[in-house]
Amino acid sequence: MTAPSLAPAAFPPVRRAALTTLQVNLGYRCNQACSHCHVDAGPGRSESMDAQNLALIPRVLVARGLRCLDLTGGAPELHPGFRELVQQAAALGVEVIDRCNLTILLEPGQEDLAAFLSAARVTVVASLPCYLADNVDRQRGTGVFERSIAGLRQLNQLGYGSPGSGLELNLVYNPQGDRLPPPQAVLERDYRRELLGRYGIRFNHLYALANMPIKRLAAELGRQGRLDAYLALLRREHHAANLENVMCRDLISVDWRGRLFDCDFNQQLGLDLLEADQVAVAAGRGRTLADLLHWDPQQAPVHTAEHCFGCTAGAGSSCGGALG
Repeated sequence: MTAPSLAPAAFPPVRRAALTTLQVNLGYRCNQACSHCHVDAGPGRSESMDAQNLALIPRVLVARGLRCLDLTGGAPELHPGFRELVQQAAALGVEVIDRCNLTILLEPGQEDLAAFLSAARVTVVASLPCYLADNVDRQRGTGVFERSIAGLRQLNQLGYGSPGSGLELNLVYNPQGDRLPPPQAVLERDYRRELLGRYGIRFNHLYALANMPIKRLAAELGRQGRLDAYLALLRREHHAANLENVMCRDLISVDWRGRLFDCDFNQQLGLDLLEADQVAVAAGRGRTLADLLHWDPQQAPVHTAEHCFGCTAGAGSSCGGALG
């Protein structure tokens, strides 16, 4: 890894490249309430994308010639339109990513979910913040690790994670609290050895993500008097080379109301796109999903702020793991 750049006074300007990925948050309802969750998802949340916006998604995929539909939440699988949307996107030849918490595979009414994902050739990106039960349960709740392993075994039995199957299973690591993740390649070797040796679990790749200083984590660090130190760490470990590969350059984020944001983190902070037409401004709204039917965001400026250093610190962090 190269030495970090001198910490800039403000996050450097970023402009969008060609759009390849539509990341859609289908709603905040979830069967878990993880301490690091930057969307404050949980069983008590009811926000959910409506049918009108859901119907726009396949049209946008075609209009913009997109390669990937990245579905998130909450637990996106709990949206009643999840399966139909997956099938529509798959029929268009678009890669579908399901950001899965694994325990959803064991929920009542979801017994056939793993088989559905397999039949639709969905790429599963699964949260597993450690290969040790105590660490996972501390971050995500008692018993979550055991149920996560059971979910992984379901996926493995269907071919996920097996060479040549074409069924991609990628795991996501988050450190606990206000630390940067260790080198992704080293951690991936540890995960592969421990999960195979202890539980017989196979997977394709591990994504090591930094925790973003927003929502639940920011509130907790603030109560502990550690938020300023974490922000300083992220700024100090900024690497300018990571700017070329941050996710906001080729991904656009859609919230459950159909509003557009540069990334999922800006979505949670309510930071609208900087580029907006005069009609939208006059109407008191930012860009929406419908705008993508006729608007290409390439070269538009990205709305950056202090939290963006979480994506460029150390090896960098994006929806697809480390950048450098």
